Amino acid sequence: MDGAAARSAVEWLVSVAPDPRACRWEWERNRLGVALLPAGVGWDVLILPGELGYPTLDVLGRVADRPGPVLADFGDARMGFFVPAGTTARWIGTGVRGAGRGTWIVVPYPGRVTGGVRWVVPPDGTGRLTDPVVLESAMHEAAAFLARGRWDERR
Repeated sequence: MDGAAARSAVEWLVSVAPDPRACRWEWERNRLGVALLPAGVGWDVLILPGELGYPTLDVLGRVADRPGPVLADFGDARMGFFVPAGTTARWIGTGVRGAGRGTWIVVPYPGRVTGGVRWVVPPDGTGRLTDPVVLESAMHEAAAFLARGRWDERR
């Protein structure tokens, strides 16, 4: 991620912060390179188990030009897909957690390696999010192949 793209992504992310300056300050001074941002303002985050998240991202890569931002936690145990605000209030799905209004998420600085939470698909600064209908369809396809033990054949 080049400097201009990172700055654009930072501006988009901090636009949801109660105090954007404080958020930038935290990112610059926190040795982990992370800050807390409120979900449910500009976006929600649907959190999938890593074993479903990566195959889902593979499917999304085939059906969408570019998915919205995607986070992975340390050890890739979970992946968070950024979707439009309000999605988690309407989401019904087993094994999928949601971060929406009233919750906060740990967000790494775009373009910086933190050693913990990291961007798998960094924000591009345009506000692009993953369509939840497309995400759900991709999850179903990924889960079907995983259930048959045939995901590796798709690659």
